Amino acid sequence: MAQTRNGGKRTLAGWVVAVLSTAMLAIAGTPTLAEIDGHGPDAWRVTGVSPRDALNARMGPGTAYSVLTRFAHDERGMQQVTCVPYYTPAHRAAMSRAEIAALPPRWCLMRSADLARAGWVNADYLEPDYGGPAGGGDLSREPGDDLIVAGEELVRTLYEMRSIEDAGGNTGLYRLQGAKRYFHLEVARALVSGQAGADPIYGAQDFDGHCEEPRRDADRPMFRGMITVHVDCVNFGRPQRATYSLRADPDQAGAPLRIFRIDHDGWSFP
Repeated sequence: MAQTRNGGKRTLAGWVVAVLSTAMLAIAGTPTLAEIDGHGPDAWRVTGVSPRDALNARMGPGTAYSVLTRFAHDERGMQQVTCVPYYTPAHRAAMSRAEIAALPPRWCLMRSADLARAGWVNADYLEPDYGGPAGGGDLSREPGDDLIVAGEELVRTLYEMRSIEDAGGNTGLYRLQGAKRYFHLEVARALVSGQAGADPIYGAQDFDGHCEEPRRDADRPMFRGMITVHVDCVNFGRPQRATYSLRADPDQAGAPLRIFRIDHDGWSFP
């Protein structure tokens, strides 16, 4: 994830240059990260395909294009070049439900782990591949794994929103409407009010460093409906960890999964 700020390490202009540079690498055929802006999972896998079937990979983004190759129902370690319509998780999080519903089906240009096969596939049949047991369709999935993945994705998107804010963008994260997409309603109100003092996401008043990908707790990722996700960062050369606790928020429509607590070394929010 490599979020950075301050000290000239990632300016908005530098971020744009990084996007263009990575896109050129993708065109040249060298391995890239999952999204050409440098955010998102490093690998993907096929999901929702019958063991007796395979996922068609086409010449272009749609069923009108001819099939070039196929990915196995349990394909792992796939590399994502780009998707259409193109948006980052932060852009999607800032969209209204009506705007999301109006988008056409999303298609992604994918490559196999060995880079031998490539083609456009329907994004509905892709999910992040964060490791775990390989070698077949019978992946050992713990109870609630889909919710745990959703928790990791929510925290990941929160950090991307924060990174865009650092680069001078306005994501609405520090307004109630934006904050409650990530936090329980009462916690969102506390974030917007500024009562935390230090930044509850980075765990400090100032941040100059980078953060790794959010990861579920290795021993107890979910317990009695609460999901635990860790983010390890280096701030001014010192390692630090933020621990996010998530569960359904009954105060929001549909009781979505949201963050209700962030723990840092020596303090927590709220």
